[in-house]
Amino acid sequence: MKDGFIKVSAGTPDVRVADCGYNAGKIIEMVREMESRGAKIMVFPELCITAYTCGDLFWQENLLEEAKAQLVRIARETRDTDALIFVGLPLEYKGKLYNVAAGLSGGEILGFVPKIHIPNYNEFYEGRYFTSGGDAEGTVCLRAEKENSSSDGAVPAEEYEIPFGTRLLFTCPEFPRLLVAAEICEDLWVPSPPSSAHAYHGANLIVNLSASDEVVGKDSYRKSLVSGQSARLLCGYVYATAGEGESTQDVVYGGQNMIAENGVILAESRRFQNGIVYGELDIQRLVNERRRMTTCRFAPDKTEDSKDGYRKIVFHLKQTETVLSRKFDSRPFVPGVREERDRRCDEILNIQAVGLKKRLAHIRCQNVVIGLSGGLDSTLALLVAVRAFDMLGMDRAKITAVTMPCFGTTDRTYRNACQLARCLGAELKEVNIREAVSLHFRDIGHDPEVHDVTYENGQARERTQILMDIANQSGGIVIGTGDLSELALGWATYNGDHMSMYAVNCSVPKTLVRHLVRYYADTCGDQKLKEILLDILDTPVSPELLPPKDGVISQKTEDLVGPYELHDFFLYYMLRWTFPPKKIFRMAKLAFQGEYSDEVILKWLKIFYRRFFMQQFKRSCLPDGPKVGSVAVSPRGDLRMPSDACADLWLGELDEIQCR
Repeated sequence: MKDGFIKVSAGTPDVRVADCGYNAGKIIEMVREMESRGAKIMVFPELCITAYTCGDLFWQENLLEEAKAQLVRIARETRDTDALIFVGLPLEYKGKLYNVAAGLSGGEILGFVPKIHIPNYNEFYEGRYFTSGGDAEGTVCLRAEKENSSSDGAVPAEEYEIPFGTRLLFTCPEFPRLLVAAEICEDLWVPSPPSSAHAYHGANLIVNLSASDEVVGKDSYRKSLVSGQSARLLCGYVYATAGEGESTQDVVYGGQNMIAENGVILAESRRFQNGIVYGELDIQRLVNERRRMTTCRFAPDKTEDSKDGYRKIVFHLKQTETVLSRKFDSRPFVPGVREERDRRCDEILNIQAVGLKKRLAHIRCQNVVIGLSGGLDSTLALLVAVRAFDMLGMDRAKITAVTMPCFGTTDRTYRNACQLARCLGAELKEVNIREAVSLHFRDIGHDPEVHDVTYENGQARERTQILMDIANQSGGIVIGTGDLSELALGWATYNGDHMSMYAVNCSVPKTLVRHLVRYYADTCGDQKLKEILLDILDTPVSPELLPPKDGVISQKTEDLVGPYELHDFFLYYMLRWTFPPKKIFRMAKLAFQGEYSDEVILKWLKIFYRRFFMQQFKRSCLPDGPKVGSVAVSPRGDLRMPSDACADLWLGELDEIQCR
């Protein structure tokens, strides 16, 4: 359960209708299998001890008594299992029959949660047997034969006082952030599921014991219910349903077990094949997300002296480290599926273009100026400007693309910049800044042979001055080209490329910039433009501020600040999910396994945190720009961070990590 992860499982055992002993045996076998895989929360289907399809046999006294006896057997035979287990059975309470979920742990029956919404339509006739548990709250007195019965014919019994009701929350002192609640099948399908109230009182893991039959198309709807509820409630959701072994007299059960987290299905079983699905839920992630969303009113302390009658039921788990099989996308900003990626790219380009379109229309601006280097960022900015001008019905010739060659410019980037501007119909202006920068160095007494930060930034600031002045000449504005990854690392010259009048790329991470340009190349319908864009994509990322070697780029950004794919991964999980450094390192090791060693990941993670904290002063005065995703660093909304914050707490945690 380290780092907030907990392994959960949903299983569909083989059953025989009305054969409680057989069914209990199969449940116990499945518990053993789940235990061997490290599951700490185990969920079984609705009425699985008797089978769901018993019909009028539910009225038989011996079936009900045997179900209770087998429940006690399951509890006793799993006493050494380090888990919270949920099984379903029929249970009489105060003269009425209820369809309940029983929570078991450490050999004890912890509580009974009755089903509230009892279907009585089509193939479901539960109302014929069961009463809604919506108003039933109290304690069940369960008598059971002692485990070590005497051989003299006497049958000593033990009595258990077990909480009964829909408002039970299962809590674990060893994992205090985990709060588990249960609902049963139809409870999820109604307009106001009980799980909504459970979440309001702090539950962040909902288990559902179900017996949902199969008809054409129902599986998709069932899946959308599970994923949708987990998203609305910002919770984990474990769904176990009946399968093979149930009566097929009128319907068939497919065993579509699912595990969801905040709208994402982490695991799903194959239908018509009994078995188990496993998943590792990130409870810390859910808790963090609830905390940061001010519209989320879920609070665990509502269970204390609750007027709504919620009761905490304590269970215990050993403190262990969850072995992770869960996959972490190494490029979290980039959708993995081509169709989704293309749709996302088009949407992002439109968001960027509409943002610029509004700014131009509002200030009645007819011209824009872009510093075009032949690199990815300025290319994307130009493509966005073209789209915005097309939306406004304005002449692309009013876009001034300025190329400003200097000491580090290569023929390749210069050629691509010029060809790109001409191909897109923008006005191309060339201003060679060598002489101006050399004069500036002479004015401030800097030796041009010393290739230090003054040498580099002098060029960057000269370019910004030129862009601003050209914009003044044309009555236009300067479009910023810097991206989110550069801003996070502070990889921008203060009052150089750091500054513009509207920054279209400010919330686009570097790993996504490449895909946006590639998408434009693939969909533009212009072969010449596509070839130019593909060559730009093939060019190493560089500020080109140092002289080239043999005509080739000598200054590669990722050699200096680290791989952007690593930094984007760090940035996503640090800002979007507010994870601590050790957890991010653990996830990065899994995500980049085979790509980077642990030592390399740790090295760049330390640099990421150091630069992120030190460079906040640059982000505190950023120009306007459109937010396109869930992570941004605008000081006006997404990142309210002091420029003088100390990074020692985060760096200290990283210093404790020992790579093996």
